[in-house]
Amino acid sequence: MKVLIATSTQGFDPSEVAIPWKILSQAGVDVHFATDTGQQASPDPIMLTGEGLGPFKRALIARKDAQDACAELQNDPLFQAPTDYSAIVPDDFDGLLLPGGHAKEVKPFLESKILQAAIVAFFKAGKPVAAICHGTIAAARAIDPETGKSILHGHRTTALLKRQELTGYNMTKRWMGDYYLTYPVTVEDEVTAALKTPEDFIQGPLPVLRDSPEHMSRGFTLQDRNYLSARWPGDAYNLANDFLKMLREATA
Repeated sequence: MKVLIATSTQGFDPSEVAIPWKILSQAGVDVHFATDTGQQASPDPIMLTGEGLGPFKRALIARKDAQDACAELQNDPLFQAPTDYSAIVPDDFDGLLLPGGHAKEVKPFLESKILQAAIVAFFKAGKPVAAICHGTIAAARAIDPETGKSILHGHRTTALLKRQELTGYNMTKRWMGDYYLTYPVTVEDEVTAALKTPEDFIQGPLPVLRDSPEHMSRGFTLQDRNYLSARWPGDAYNLANDFLKMLREATA
């Protein structure tokens, strides 16, 4: 199996890239990468070091397992040699993963029309597509030229919840400004606006603790046909394992 992870050149969330990469790679999947520049990506340093997060550092930074996985990821030859979005050939891959990140540096990933066209192609081909956190914005902005509507129109999805995003913002705005608000409109509001009906946005259970191999019940994903979505780094293990299952079924 061969999968593409599309991300920003700078500022990606380490948990949402490195944990799926590690789980997929350990299962024998060839994981390739694409960035907006074609250059090697780098994670959001604040999520790795906690610098600037003040008294909420422990609650907000990437957990140690994600930090360790991210360190391993950066030694992966495929990660070190990404393609750029314009060179993506959906037929070359069995699936696509769209991770998140809330730093302003992820905007080229979220706003690329070239990437959005590739996302549409993956959907149209019926290939498994997974999106987590801000990655759902990239999917929501991908317009199907046949309908003029988002490729998510008619799908059910989850995404970073409004209350999660605003909680992070309110916890840190005194010294970090709008670091936790990538855009003035929250992820949940933008994604919901792209759907056929607001009822197609599913919040899932209250997100409190992050999932792990020992505590999978803490995470949440939502599958609708070939599309899988999740909300935050606390769903990353569930997303990776459920995506792997979809890939195996699609390629069986």
